[in-house]
Amino acid sequence: MPLLHASRLAGLVICVLVLAGCSHPVRALVGGNMGIAGDMGVNGQMGVDGDINMNGTMTTVSKTDNTASPVRAIEIGTASPGSDSRIAIVDLDGLLIDQNLSGFGSMGENPVSLFREKMRWIESDPTISAVVLRINSPGGGVTASDMLAHQLQHLKAKRGIPIVACLMTTGTGGAYYLATHTDAIVAHPTSVVGGIGVILNNYNMEDTLGQFNIVSLPIKAGEKIDVGSPERMMQREERDLLQSMADEFHHRFIEQVRSSRGSRLVVTSSAEDIDTDKPDGEADEDEAAEIDPSDLIPFDGRVVSGVRAQTMGLVDQTGYLDDAVALAGSMAGLSSSPSLVLLRRDNDRAMSEFDVTPNVPMTSILPIQLPGLDRSAMPTFLYLWQPDPSIVTANGG
Repeated sequence: MPLLHASRLAGLVICVLVLAGCSHPVRALVGGNMGIAGDMGVNGQMGVDGDINMNGTMTTVSKTDNTASPVRAIEIGTASPGSDSRIAIVDLDGLLIDQNLSGFGSMGENPVSLFREKMRWIESDPTISAVVLRINSPGGGVTASDMLAHQLQHLKAKRGIPIVACLMTTGTGGAYYLATHTDAIVAHPTSVVGGIGVILNNYNMEDTLGQFNIVSLPIKAGEKIDVGSPERMMQREERDLLQSMADEFHHRFIEQVRSSRGSRLVVTSSAEDIDTDKPDGEADEDEAAEIDPSDLIPFDGRVVSGVRAQTMGLVDQTGYLDDAVALAGSMAGLSSSPSLVLLRRDNDRAMSEFDVTPNVPMTSILPIQLPGLDRSAMPTFLYLWQPDPSIVTANGG
């Protein structure tokens, strides 16, 4: 057969294999003889004449379990001669929630579980002398953020090595909450920092359901068991109940910032910190005038730039990832340049300290999303800076 026909047949065989899938054996049987006739030279011609004969069973195997291989150390750079110390760079990206994130091209990892696995790996490796926590996240669930912080504290108690947080594009909400559990925080000058607040996404879809003649008829025991349901209007006392929980979680966040940053905070709060112990019981007007609203620690959930965060004491310095690495090495007392270690799975294509492991949550495949309509997942109290509407439903909230 002509060479063109042979190439087409080979392409057809490959297409059949792809369409049939990779999880089951594929039997390929082609009868005939194959022969090659013609001359081949610099100025000659090549011809293919005959039939292709293939007998046997072809089996293809694809590993579909993304978590089958444990994390392993990937060294980037070379340590100075005589140095056996290493600094681990642990990356934390995207939405921080305690559930597997799955999407097109995603690794489908649980951020909390993956972080714990990396912490356990560092605990067992005595060559790791310091850790740089590279953070690029708007935050996430209150409980998930607290679990991550607890795991970080466990590592500090186990090894006692310095941990430096490096805030990349975004370090807000639960991501900043986690950063306050490190020994030092470095932020890019253009990083978005802060988001010290709590939000619970909730929606009232009673009127929307009514337009389709859908009426909720819940059978319940416990009057408040359906607090937060989008199927009816929330009562005032129910709103107060959820608000008290949000205030509790917010207070926990504020106390963590106060405790970890301590005297490094330029202004610890708002006007409540102005000295009111005056003879006439009134605050010093000059003292109050000296405090500009923009100088206050953003405990109201606002975000600030990395430069502004440094002046407020929310971060220790502005810089870049290499500055955070140098700081971690200095705090660990490393006199020579150590090698850097990334923790990756075998099928993780992120092999640079600036690359991101593909792990995005699956949202609706429809172009329009209706927040609150999908009740397969419960709404969650979030330490989250939330400028992107798609984040509202990314975790089912």
